Amino acid sequence: MRLAIAKAEEGVRHGQTPFGACIVRRGRVVAVSHNRVWKNTDITAHAEICAIRQACQKLKTIDLSGCILYSTCEPCPMCFSACHWANISRIVYGAHIADAKRFGFHELTVSNAAMKTMGGSRVRIRKDFLRQACLGLFSLWADRPGHKTY
Repeated sequence: MRLAIAKAEEGVRHGQTPFGACIVRRGRVVAVSHNRVWKNTDITAHAEICAIRQACQKLKTIDLSGCILYSTCEPCPMCFSACHWANISRIVYGAHIADAKRFGFHELTVSNAAMKTMGGSRVRIRKDFLRQACLGLFSLWADRPGHKTY
């Protein structure tokens, strides 16, 4: 999670939004990314999606079974779905979707727990991991002049 936090901080310094993700398999880091929505002019370039793309390319597979995704914020429904389709085994997150919404992001407030139940996903979920540090990313971002949401 600390790598995801550091990557999110890097993204904020480069004008991106305060989200980071890290994918680990068998104790080894496979991919780390921050949100690239503004940089890529791509609304789907969330940190989790970028990390999944990197991991699939690095591992030369779309099956990320056995991988853990660490995300500074609870994955949105799009990102949760991508985790499900990639067979990511576990999601660990810090801040909540509701926290992002409070900072002005246009979030669909469907929790990962609800998505898991509704979709019958087997992914394991751990919330509130390093929550305060992850929440701090929103303040870091909000203090930057010209910060923008989507």
